[in-house]
Amino acid sequence: MYPQDHNLTAAPWRFEPPLPPYYPQPRQRLWLHLLLLLATVFTTTLVGAHMQYNFKHNLPFFDVARFWPVFSLGLQSPSVFATGLPFSLTLLTILMAHELGHYLACAYYGIDATLPFFLPSPVPVTGTFGAFIRIRSPIPGKRILFDIGIAGPLAGFIFLLPALGVGLAFSKVLPGINMQGSYLLGVPALQLLAERLIFPGVLPVDIYLHPVARAAWIGMFATALNLLPAGQLDGGHVVYALFGKSQKWVTYAFIATLVAMGHFYWTGWYVWAVMIFVFARKHPPVYDTTAVGMLRIKLALVALCVFILCFSLVPINE
Repeated sequence: MYPQDHNLTAAPWRFEPPLPPYYPQPRQRLWLHLLLLLATVFTTTLVGAHMQYNFKHNLPFFDVARFWPVFSLGLQSPSVFATGLPFSLTLLTILMAHELGHYLACAYYGIDATLPFFLPSPVPVTGTFGAFIRIRSPIPGKRILFDIGIAGPLAGFIFLLPALGVGLAFSKVLPGINMQGSYLLGVPALQLLAERLIFPGVLPVDIYLHPVARAAWIGMFATALNLLPAGQLDGGHVVYALFGKSQKWVTYAFIATLVAMGHFYWTGWYVWAVMIFVFARKHPPVYDTTAVGMLRIKLALVALCVFILCFSLVPINE
């Protein structure tokens, strides 16, 4: 005699295990997502208004000595505030595409995930700490993990490409402009290739990026960071899907690489090494040994190319 909670109606001679208990999923807090999005639109538009003012008057894109105008300039009038929208909307579109790539992949596979949370910030270069989604149910297989992990960076990259092209088309040549101000931004390979196409023979240090191109630069920086092959980053998900539990050794090796890059190139890599080690070192296990297949291996190579194109050894030089 079988226990009463087993299903015996279809075939009394076949044992079928009971279904797992049902846990109702928490509701999406739409008001919170919308509130954070509006706050991020506000802060990024303030930063964008200051960028547009500096671009129009041939001033360095950011100077520590002029810190407060970053947030006060856009409050002078609605028309001044609106000049920051090209930067703001471009940046948020790239970030939204990235997070919706993850979210839609989760929805396709029936994985419970939240809508994107945007993070406003007083950082005067971006106005945002980025965005993220929370995955609230286990990921049952490596193929699903791979698809969710890679969907975000590829979606964001698709949107930052035209943004970079349009932004460079509106940029201008101003000799030595990028040697002025408090920060010198690095030039990723993708930006360098695009600049040589649009401004042949002009040195990167002489090209003053339009705010839309600045937004694309931030998109490239965020894409490269997410594709770092470590821990619970998107690149870490891809590596785990390809190599399983051996991914932890890749994570440790890359943390050591970040420490070395912090010593020789940019001290900010120390911060990322610590953050990954403390908060995102261990990848949640996925109990599935199925190979991801050749198509996904080719997509992983595409993601590697995207990483190389967007990566800069010295993203910010003070």
